[in-house]
Amino acid sequence: MELARAVADGVDAVPGCQSRLRTVPAVSANHEATEAAVPDSGPPYAEPQDLKECDGLIIGSPTRFGNMAAAMKYFVDGTLNSWIAGDLVGKPAAVFTSTGSLHGGQESTLLSMMLPLLHHGMLLVGLPYSEADLAATRSGGTPYGASHWAGSDGKQPVSPEELRLAHALGRRVAAISQKLAGRQAS
Repeated sequence: MELARAVADGVDAVPGCQSRLRTVPAVSANHEATEAAVPDSGPPYAEPQDLKECDGLIIGSPTRFGNMAAAMKYFVDGTLNSWIAGDLVGKPAAVFTSTGSLHGGQESTLLSMMLPLLHHGMLLVGLPYSEADLAATRSGGTPYGASHWAGSDGKQPVSPEELRLAHALGRRVAAISQKLAGRQAS
């Protein structure tokens, strides 16, 4: 959640932009609904209206065997109506992830999340090497998107470099969305 908040803070740092932090419900092998309609704590669940209203989209997921988590995949698989309506066409998009091991598939997870965004007609935004932390980080951070190495127990703190890269990613998507809308971000 800390990485997601850093991305959102980057969006909010661009004048005229406001982030909307959302989550997706967990999935279960049980075919009955197991999650409450509203989460007990944290951000609310993402809704189709969120996709329609966004000027840019940044999605994140923990890595599961080099791929996005089932809950995110399930959510993305349910965006057919947004795809048909073209709700996301021409909007900037970016991705971020967290892994349990340093070489646990950060980049493949980021790429797996990009594929449906391309199908939606979105414009992918990454992190350029002009972000100095990209070349200096000893944990997460890739040109494909922000990332965090959480450690096998999930307790590895988010590094200052990872936080700055996540913030930069949010800032880039927000600034690009402003330019695409004909508003100049400062």
